[in-house]
Amino acid sequence: MAQHFHGVFPYLVSPFDADGAVRTAVLGRLCDDLIKAGVHGLTPLGSTGEFAYLDAAQRTRVVEATIEAAAGRVPVVAGVASTSTADAVRQAKAWQQRGADGILAVLESYFPVSEAQVEAYFRAIADAVDLPVVIYTNPQFQRSDLTLDVVERLSRHPRINYIKDASTNTGRLLSIMNRCGDDLKVFAASAHIPAAVMLIGGAGWMAGPACLVPRQSVALYELCKAGRWDEALALQRRLWRLNEAFARFNLAACIKAGLTLQGYDVGDPVPPQSALTAAERQAVGRLLDDL
Repeated sequence: MAQHFHGVFPYLVSPFDADGAVRTAVLGRLCDDLIKAGVHGLTPLGSTGEFAYLDAAQRTRVVEATIEAAAGRVPVVAGVASTSTADAVRQAKAWQQRGADGILAVLESYFPVSEAQVEAYFRAIADAVDLPVVIYTNPQFQRSDLTLDVVERLSRHPRINYIKDASTNTGRLLSIMNRCGDDLKVFAASAHIPAAVMLIGGAGWMAGPACLVPRQSVALYELCKAGRWDEALALQRRLWRLNEAFARFNLAACIKAGLTLQGYDVGDPVPPQSALTAAERQAVGRLLDDL
């Protein structure tokens, strides 16, 4: 797709049966319903998709099923994550060959890596494809973060056009915007308040909660774009309760429980993660009923 990425991109769950097979029909129905609810794109293999717990065949099937379900109606930005640059490049090339519209690039690490090595990893992914690349940094889960200097240098790459920064530091987002200008559009994370990020110039948000409340998420985006900030902030305050639940519970478990309550048989999180308890599921259910 030639369009620029903007708006609400749900981080999709990866539905599995007890044997680890991808429930492609469930994923397809979820994608179709999200598109009908108005989301602007889909992101398989983000954090909510449990990418760190999947093998190569599972990752491939999740991406393929998402692209098949989207059927060109919205862009699919597929996640690439590895501890190895060569493996990350292979993933990126594979997603492009299968029809992805963009790449979400994540660096996994075991041994510490230097600033130059971090930059080289993301640059190698962008060099390998002819697609827009979203660089994704989440220092809560990564050993190596992207410094502002690295972000600024990467923004000059012709295909690194977006960043999702989950540092929870909105001042850092402003620094990125000031340094990179139009070269790098900023997507909010669920750890940020999306309306606030939109107010300072964000392009939208990529986050798991939109799987559960897609219509409300799209409505929030449209209010922000229209400059109806009082209404946007009122809706944001209501939706933020969902983010507070994710802070209490395992992210994938929380969203999978919520989707199960909504009629999507997505299964449990991949072990060693565990599903929510009955009491926790009830709490999520009450919250969704209220919203």
